[in-house]
Amino acid sequence: MSIDPKRTAVVLIEYQNDFTSNGGVLHDAVRAVMDKTGMLENTRKLVEAARAAGATIVHAPITFVPGYGELSQHPYGILKGVVDSTAFVKGEWGAEIVDVLAPQQGDVIVEGKRGLDTFATTNLDFILRARGITTIALGGFLTNCCVESTMRSGYEKGYQVITLSDCVAATSDEEHENAIRFDYPMFSEVMTSEGFASELQGAPVASP
Repeated sequence: MSIDPKRTAVVLIEYQNDFTSNGGVLHDAVRAVMDKTGMLENTRKLVEAARAAGATIVHAPITFVPGYGELSQHPYGILKGVVDSTAFVKGEWGAEIVDVLAPQQGDVIVEGKRGLDTFATTNLDFILRARGITTIALGGFLTNCCVESTMRSGYEKGYQVITLSDCVAATSDEEHENAIRFDYPMFSEVMTSEGFASELQGAPVASP
């Protein structure tokens, strides 16, 4: 696989305190998988390497106004869980991007994410194409939800999609492993963060 850093974006999906940090309302749900994979530290190292190589860093937080007026009156499924836990409310600590991945000068922050697929309610596709991006590498939450939804759309839109197997987490190890083993290979190249960083720097890629 040939990866040109200048035409590559690392898309960081929902690295927000409600998921990543002690005290976040959804942190306990993902803590076990986060701890097992070391995904937060893996992502921090990868982002540092990607910036140094000249890749674009894209932050994709999900946020809602108090009361969740952007959603239907009777949300169900995963979004009902967000509402019931009062997660990702604009202006609150839980919706802020975790400090270790705080946006830096030159990063892009995508606004308008209200559902699972990062492409669906944002201008992500416009931003990527305007920058000449052809490869996207995905990390974040949840392995089998927003990351997977974004992966599928990226694949359909013609991007070279890479999923970072040790930079994602889900609410159970079974869901996490199942998505990486069975779903990710159908719509992406599955790579470790170290392998992807090596590829960006022009070295041989490590196996996932």
